Amino acid sequence: MPRSERSPLLLAGLLATAGVAHFAAPRQFDATIPRSLPGTPRTWTYVSGAAELAMAAGLALPRTRRTAALAAAAFFVGVFPAHVKMAADWRHRPTPQKAAAFCRLPLQVPLVLWARGVARNAEGRS
Repeated sequence: MPRSERSPLLLAGLLATAGVAHFAAPRQFDATIPRSLPGTPRTWTYVSGAAELAMAAGLALPRTRRTAALAAAAFFVGVFPAHVKMAADWRHRPTPQKAAAFCRLPLQVPLVLWARGVARNAEGRS
């Protein structure tokens, strides 16, 4: 299978794994939810996990791939504040944890670009 055909499935796998993690270990995600959002952190954790699972399913199907990829790009931008909160909250943790939290921030850019590339490659395909 050519790389361009694997790319959507790899992105789907990443999102599916993250989505399952939101349900399997929600407490770690609850802590990253900005307090300024309405509702409870657990609700946001479950909603984002469900969204990741839905996007993963959409990416796996050629008919819905473009829409799901565009949704994933928007999602990666939308969760950036949670990553910023995590980095701020972890600034006093041991160096390896602090480094991991801060290194996640620039990783959102390639994720957004990856999702946009999947959407672009899905155009015109059904």
